[in-house]
Amino acid sequence: MKNINVEEKINLSKYTTIKVGGFAEYFSKPNNTDEFINLIKWSHLNDQKCQIIGAGSNLLINNIFLKGLTICTKTMRSIKIESNTGIVEAEAGVMLPTMSNILAKNGLQGGEWTVGIPGTLGGAICMNAGSGNFSVANNVLSVKVIDTTTLETYEIQKKDIDFQYRFSPFQQNNLIIISAKLMFEPKGNIEQLLETTKKTLKRKTETQPYDLPSFGSVFKNPTNNYAGKLIEELGLKGFKIGDAEVSTTHGNFIVNNSSANSKDILDLITVIQQKVLQNKGIFLQPEVRMIGFDYP
Repeated sequence: MKNINVEEKINLSKYTTIKVGGFAEYFSKPNNTDEFINLIKWSHLNDQKCQIIGAGSNLLINNIFLKGLTICTKTMRSIKIESNTGIVEAEAGVMLPTMSNILAKNGLQGGEWTVGIPGTLGGAICMNAGSGNFSVANNVLSVKVIDTTTLETYEIQKKDIDFQYRFSPFQQNNLIIISAKLMFEPKGNIEQLLETTKKTLKRKTETQPYDLPSFGSVFKNPTNNYAGKLIEELGLKGFKIGDAEVSTTHGNFIVNNSSANSKDILDLITVIQQKVLQNKGIFLQPEVRMIGFDYP
């Protein structure tokens, strides 16, 4: 098959923002949509399990040997902008901060909040990533996918996707996101948009631990509450297991001080859940996607 470049036994800790992960049996970084589709077809024809990772944020990979093919999308960076209509077409690997800055420079409003999220568009759509009252689902028009069982590619309209808080059906079905069409408000004031984007990033860097490897937010916010607030009220900031620590900057972040492994981090997630449940009566749902675990 053409356009196939597969490596073997690759250390995935280099491809996650928390710098933890096992080894992939097969690994590839496609540069465009065609290469990506060919890789998925290759895994299907060779009866290999296929895992997709983007920028590796919001992702905990177990320190084990992962069978099958792991595809990293972050070199799929094509983005097309229609400044007059506000329509954006982007591949799954486009980084959200990159997209945010491009939107602002083209006078498109409504994507400023994405600047501080270190993930790809595909991952953001899959997780329905958000910040405050914003979520990526609000801007989605349609999503181009490939079905891993039939190898068909097609486009799904927003109305046919059941987006929920930090959830999309792509977390459970056989469809892999290739690219998406999004809509933003056109003809905005470019200077103001660039300033808002800059201020948003500054606020995030001041209130979140950007100086150490982390996932981003670990837990979803419960209804009418904040995971970080609940964790902080129990005095868990700075609590450690091994080299994994609840950030002293923000309670809903776990940081890797240098040599944390996946067990340290999973154990810390579990202890936080138990303490919050015991003391607050609330079970915190992880926002983090886990690969290679028996975690429910």
